[in-house]
Amino acid sequence: MIKKFEKAEEAFLVFTLVVMVALIFGQVVGRYVFSNAPSWTEEMARYIHIFQVWIGASYAVKLREHIRVEAFITRFKGLPRKILETISLIIWFAMALFLAYFGTDLVLSSIANGQVTPAMQLPMWIPFLAIPLGGIGMCIRLIQQLIKIWQGDYEMHKGGDLPA
Repeated sequence: MIKKFEKAEEAFLVFTLVVMVALIFGQVVGRYVFSNAPSWTEEMARYIHIFQVWIGASYAVKLREHIRVEAFITRFKGLPRKILETISLIIWFAMALFLAYFGTDLVLSSIANGQVTPAMQLPMWIPFLAIPLGGIGMCIRLIQQLIKIWQGDYEMHKGGDLPA
């Protein structure tokens, strides 16, 4: 199940990048070659980018690519290091859970209000959906990291893998 989630996440990020580049390219060609570009392409590219940021944040947790200051924590080894890593992950998990919870609240209130996007007239809850999805994805990834830290080495390498 987790492997399918990881593959779907990667495929989504690659596919949306291709679509976003094509939309922006079409917008530029339309604007400069034909002196007329549809406004919906810019809006669609913006919403795709929002999803890429939030889903990409979850993916970056897997790869351990988020910015963090390690000058203090790398001075510790063994159990103290695992405890510090755990505290860090719990704080981060609380923030991701906060984003997922209140992002869901934002989506539900947007559905109730019937907001729509300006150019495409999409329901506004669709772009807002990126927030809880990203928060939930980060929560899943942080739980995976916590398990790996306590099962093996606390030194996690890029790609989320423990050393062999």
